[in-house]
Amino acid sequence: MIATGASGNETGMQWAALTGVIATVSVFAIAQGLSYPLLSFILQRQGISPAMIGLSAAMTPVGFIVSSPLIPALARRFGAGRTALTCAALSAIMLALIGWTQNVYLWFPLRFLIGVVTNPLYVLSEIWVIALAPPKRRGRVMGIYSTVISAGFAAGPLCLLAVGTEGWPPFLVGIAAFVFCGACLALVLRRLPKVDEAGHRVSVMGFMPMAWLLLSAVVVAAGFEQAVLALLPVYGTYYGIAEARMSALLSVMIAGNIAMQVPLGLLAERLTARLVRFICVSLTVLGCVLLPVLIETPLIWPCVFIWGAVSYGIYTMSIIELGERFTGSALVAGNAAFSLMWGVGGIAMPPLAGGAMDILGADGLPITLGAICLALAVTTVMRRRMV
Repeated sequence: MIATGASGNETGMQWAALTGVIATVSVFAIAQGLSYPLLSFILQRQGISPAMIGLSAAMTPVGFIVSSPLIPALARRFGAGRTALTCAALSAIMLALIGWTQNVYLWFPLRFLIGVVTNPLYVLSEIWVIALAPPKRRGRVMGIYSTVISAGFAAGPLCLLAVGTEGWPPFLVGIAAFVFCGACLALVLRRLPKVDEAGHRVSVMGFMPMAWLLLSAVVVAAGFEQAVLALLPVYGTYYGIAEARMSALLSVMIAGNIAMQVPLGLLAERLTARLVRFICVSLTVLGCVLLPVLIETPLIWPCVFIWGAVSYGIYTMSIIELGERFTGSALVAGNAAFSLMWGVGGIAMPPLAGGAMDILGADGLPITLGAICLALAVTTVMRRRMV
């Protein structure tokens, strides 16, 4: 299933490598899924405003932006495997320093640094998954990849339900996740394909005009996800909803990702990734409209389940299309550009949505998120008519 015509032994080795890389990123997702709501809860207890909480959350995407153009050169200079292992170790150290300081101002540079060191780990792992996925089955493979990552994100907030949001226990869970992430990667490192930029090299900036709409979709997906992770707990306080219930709501939202990315990937194989992405964007806009209407009703649970599935599906469809359209140096540059654009969305949306909440109250969150998704949907239709 990994490579047509390969021997059983080679196919088994490729499966083992693919499984190891996906496991690596899933454990990485546990730490990320835990840290965003955890730090938001801590800052909220300290009396920090929603705008400041959003600005603090944006520091990690700033780190993504700064480090993304450097990833191809780091992989060539030190090797992709060595770079990824080093980043896993540094990520654990950065999270330990965040837990030790417990200060909103010191968290700004620390959250920036954790973005710098986690980004190469994520980008290189995604390149390995794309390289190992068979072209005709890329939709389902990337759906499985997204599903496992979503499971990791879901486990993060669930960990908060188990260990709470005070003291060292939640930070120790995140630190252990990064350590385990490095261990998973080390087990399969020799079986991974080379990250090779032989031939004509495409830079991150040079890639952007080649797929600007694809990168715009990444900005929207990133901005949506990081704004929700950082500010949905704050949104709940406007309605008097307890922290535990909001953590559970986040988990249900991410559970939608877990259940639906493989079906979305299969649908992309039947239709096209571009068309399925447009459907996902349209349903995400609908979810923004329904959020304030349903937040205090039982219907909020199925609503956020579907909302989470289609909002993350925007990114899943984008990465499938990236693998369909680009190879070699362009694929490496494209993945790094995806990460950079993820950082742009992440840095822009949490403070923008937090500021809108300061001005408009709770409705500022769904209004802001709905507006960016609607803009992407309209741009997609207009570009289709121009082609």
